[in-house]
Amino acid sequence: MNNFPSKEEVKRLRREYPAGTRVELISMDDPYTKLKPGDRATVRGVDDAGNILCAWDCGSSLSLIPGVDKFGVV
Repeated sequence: MNNFPSKEEVKRLRREYPAGTRVELISMDDPYTKLKPGDRATVRGVDDAGNILCAWDCGSSLSLIPGVDKFGVV
């Protein structure tokens, strides 16, 4: 089973979340992260797997996974 997005989906994500976009976390189902709702980040890019690479204001570099994590553009 292929869980990777299509090339078209990755292109769409790169258009929607270009580097420099500010995002805010709504929720994340990760028991190990210290990120909490309301934390903000600057998008660094989107990788080939469709993960949104983030530089969080708190210093974390955890990526967002569209369709799994909930977040919005600030």
